[in-house]
Amino acid sequence: MNKIYSGKTKDVYSLDNGNVMLKFKDDCTGKDGVFDPGENTVGLTIEGIGKANLQTSVYYFEMLKKAGIKTHYVSADVENATMEVLPGKVFGHGLEVICRLVATGSFIRRYGEYIADGTVLEGGYVECTFKNDEKGDPLVTSEGLAALGVMSPAMFESMKEQTLKITKIVADDLKSIGLDLWDIKFEFGYNNDEVILIDEIASGNMRVYKDGKIVDPVELTKLILNR
Repeated sequence: MNKIYSGKTKDVYSLDNGNVMLKFKDDCTGKDGVFDPGENTVGLTIEGIGKANLQTSVYYFEMLKKAGIKTHYVSADVENATMEVLPGKVFGHGLEVICRLVATGSFIRRYGEYIADGTVLEGGYVECTFKNDEKGDPLVTSEGLAALGVMSPAMFESMKEQTLKITKIVADDLKSIGLDLWDIKFEFGYNNDEVILIDEIASGNMRVYKDGKIVDPVELTKLILNR
């Protein structure tokens, strides 16, 4: 394998068959040792979170496959914390898509004068940020993406539609075991001009509450898989 990229929570390798291998790490985004999927830097290391994120991803990728939603997922080796995926080109230098069902985290830090923490965002609110640590992962609109030549309006609409659909599938699944999804972060790319979900659907990329308290990512994986 040839390493082609080292990210905050995963390393990426090219494979001889043309696909890509993701190696999951035990690093999480957060600040001052506190887990926060909305942060853009590694804030802590949680032993076992790499495998936990992979297991959660496999669980939901398989669920999406049954729902007829195409992703880049091919197969996984949980013991070695690796996942084989189809090659997918990222938009720009990397684009993150956040779907918010409840106002909290960085959303409140930006808009707290207009909305209270914990307010339900009916129907879900989708926003995009460029992956750029130095600039704090700046927000970008659909019009901005089109003006910059990163993504066409049609591609954005496809991405937004998929984001809302996937978020509902994940939220409904979590609700079935007494958990509330507040927000979740995805990454999309394109394969043969088709917009598809790439990267992961990890417990470390979602904010989930149970009985009013946030659920730790490793504990979340246990609750999802051991039902």
